Amino acid sequence: MVTAVRHLGPPWHAVRHLGPNWYATIMGTAAVATAGAALPVRLPGLRTACTAVWALSLVLLVTLLAARALHWTHHRDQARAHLLDPATAPFYGCLAMALSAVGGGALTVGRDWIGTRAAVALDAVLFTAGTVVGLAAAVAVPYLMAVRHRIEPSQATPVWLLPLVAPMVSAALGPLLVPHLPSGQARETLLLACFALFGLSLLATLLMLPLVFARLLTAGPLPLALTPTLFLVLGPLGQSTTAVGSFADVAPRVVPAPYSEGFGILAVLHGVPVMGFALLWFGLATAHVLRARRLGMGFAMTWWAFTFPVGTCVTGAEALARHTGLIVFDGLAVGLYVVLVTAWAVVAACTARGVLSGALLAGPRPAPVASRPVTGRTTSGAVR
Repeated sequence: MVTAVRHLGPPWHAVRHLGPNWYATIMGTAAVATAGAALPVRLPGLRTACTAVWALSLVLLVTLLAARALHWTHHRDQARAHLLDPATAPFYGCLAMALSAVGGGALTVGRDWIGTRAAVALDAVLFTAGTVVGLAAAVAVPYLMAVRHRIEPSQATPVWLLPLVAPMVSAALGPLLVPHLPSGQARETLLLACFALFGLSLLATLLMLPLVFARLLTAGPLPLALTPTLFLVLGPLGQSTTAVGSFADVAPRVVPAPYSEGFGILAVLHGVPVMGFALLWFGLATAHVLRARRLGMGFAMTWWAFTFPVGTCVTGAEALARHTGLIVFDGLAVGLYVVLVTAWAVVAACTARGVLSGALLAGPRPAPVASRPVTGRTTSGAVR
């Protein structure tokens, strides 16, 4: 039963357990807006709806940044505990992706309401901040995992991919700013910098993904609350396909031949097989989620994994449709977008209900010592 949020003491007490995983709400919301804007179908009111959803993501970003500032100011002990927890630290990659996603949405659909000039300025600020934070997370989180965290192979989860995917989001959205830079060195530098971010993230993901897959095969299914995180694997797959498509879109006006043609070739030769693997993983992850649901999996913040990663596959399919001209990719983009919107609506409603009831902002309940699982700390945030 939904009840009013109870305020006990100063308002910052409510954010004590507000972790970096909450930035996933912004990522998923922004994905609905940007993915919908590039669909091959033109439905009446669709772009206006996408712009409204982007505006919501901007409001969520400002609100959450303020709440997290309170968290770091008044609950530094908890903030340090998050950094030292291998189950929570990777979510700092979500901050970078939230910044970049909202910034990219400003140029994609937000310009309809705030104007192109303001959209470029907003995107430039958020893209720069997101890229800096993303690179810091891509270095700092694996470093902490190596020297401070104590990790067993059986603890490997797709959450470990989050800080490594953040630079890929910058790589995919950076080309939106290229046409707004002066011709010549500035445009080429940004495009090749995004290409470097693409390589950084792709190679790091290829190192980490085998650990996740091996854990599934050797240690069995993930805990129920963590099962939705299997969809996180779609993030680097769909986002890398989106990135190479974005490179190909702007390259002819930025770099000379044969490099410009090379980007067009890469968009297809990389995108098609990676999208094929993404669809394979989509099926595998869906099977695991259905199994977990039958076993009693309840709502948790991990359900936001059903949104942004699927959104990257939508934009990846849209990029393949542009560069191959094949209708099948148009159909794939529309089908995945229906999945994305449905998932976002369900997860957003459950999250709102959990916030209003106070369940999602409450501290994790300690399990009995005898029954507490080794990975129990990773399941905090479930609505009981």
